[in-house]
Amino acid sequence: MSAHTAQPRPVAGVGATGSVTAARPVRTTAQRAARVRFRRALSLMLMTLILPGSAQIVAGNRRVGRCALRLSVLLASVTGVVLVTSYFWHELFFWLGTTPWVLTWLRLGLIALGVGWAALFVDAWRLGQPLSLDLSQRRISALVNGVLAFSVAATLLFGAHLVGVHRGMIMAMFTGSSTSGAVDGRYNVLLIGADSGKSRWGLRTDSMTVASIDADTGRTVLIGLPRNMTNFPFKKGSILAKQFPKGYNCGSSCELNSLATYAADHKPLFAKYAQPGVEATIEGIEGITDLHINYWAMVNLQGFREMANAVGGVTINVRQPIPVGGLGKDVTGYIQPGVKKLKGDQLLWYARSRDSSDDYSRMARQKCVMNAFLQQVSPGDVVKHYEALANASEALVKTSIPPSEVDRFAGLALKAKNQKISTLSLVPPLVNTSDPNIGQIHRAVHKALDRASDKANDKASDKANDKAEGKPSAKATKPAKKKPAKKPAVVTGGSIGSLKTGYAANQTDDLSTAC
Repeated sequence: MSAHTAQPRPVAGVGATGSVTAARPVRTTAQRAARVRFRRALSLMLMTLILPGSAQIVAGNRRVGRCALRLSVLLASVTGVVLVTSYFWHELFFWLGTTPWVLTWLRLGLIALGVGWAALFVDAWRLGQPLSLDLSQRRISALVNGVLAFSVAATLLFGAHLVGVHRGMIMAMFTGSSTSGAVDGRYNVLLIGADSGKSRWGLRTDSMTVASIDADTGRTVLIGLPRNMTNFPFKKGSILAKQFPKGYNCGSSCELNSLATYAADHKPLFAKYAQPGVEATIEGIEGITDLHINYWAMVNLQGFREMANAVGGVTINVRQPIPVGGLGKDVTGYIQPGVKKLKGDQLLWYARSRDSSDDYSRMARQKCVMNAFLQQVSPGDVVKHYEALANASEALVKTSIPPSEVDRFAGLALKAKNQKISTLSLVPPLVNTSDPNIGQIHRAVHKALDRASDKANDKASDKANDKAEGKPSAKATKPAKKKPAKKPAVVTGGSIGSLKTGYAANQTDDLSTAC
């Protein structure tokens, strides 16, 4: 047997107490060299993970390595700048996240990055000279390389998939092509709840609310309109004003929620509109409220449960048993009282149930659901359940807001999240829905908007004055102890109040306290 192939002999030693220690094998030069090559192979893979291209600069094609490394540093720098800038300027983040062509390039970039990075891992494994390793080392290096390459590529490709889902949602939801500027410092968005069904968008308007949003502060006033209102005028010069010069007063069949059906039956009148039912409804609501509607958003109430499920539901204070299933004998059960997290069908029935209540108490409950979504659904919830939420939203919402305006409204929504929401519902006892006093309604609407603007301006002014005088902010001062709220004397249909006295959530400067 030659010395080259001789097996290493174990060497015994003597311990500190004089006892003989276990034999320690002596590695040959070839074995030590193999260990060095193995560590080098693993190091090249780790370098590729931390600084893509660095392995090629050290041991491979330097030109490829320099290109990959420069690209990696550039992408990391751009990402860092965007994240830091977006932290202080949220609108940039929303613009990047809602502009279709940006999303297209981002998706393609993630795909290319995933494939390219995986290729660098494979090349790093090749540079590690796997054939010079022994069998066990070769298996370990192949396993490590495979795990790293697959993990990085899979993460980036899944990110590309989510970007594609997000882009599809943006394109499906935001169908508008023209922008509309603020009027008197506010954006007015009509929120329509519609029953689902084939080709039924806009044909059965179940609920109608105007969200009037301050263009600077985001302070929002929700103006609810009853679906059974009659005898109201249309906006001057509008299509329906010419058809009904004396107002919509043809009896019980001429209610506000029938305008969409009227438009569907008279399509030639609305030939230039993609959504005749929505346009007809807007003309009626503009006549009732004396507000210019900038945009509309239609919510499919059957698909609403999908969104509630996607975010894990919202917490609602259920004040009375809420019937589930329909009216009378169709009732199949009840949502029992208590502070509960509702999602899916339960939340849908909480918002829509009419058994043992009236339309106006239901309107109050719907406003409480809107408030719960705005206040409780966090950006973290959106990220955590994004794909499910995006898929639900695509089937749930259609809006005339163009993609170019999404960043503006997303920024306003963030501002609104930290402010009180005011409500004004044009229902009894304030308004006689069968014979409304339109002048009184106009005054009430403008008074509510002025009051909300004054509160927002006063708050901003107080902050500015405190800062100038060196006073501590409201957050820094110890909050005054709140007096325990008195138990409401009347709860009807699950809402605080009654038809005679009015429902608290329908007329309030702070919706949270009325829910």
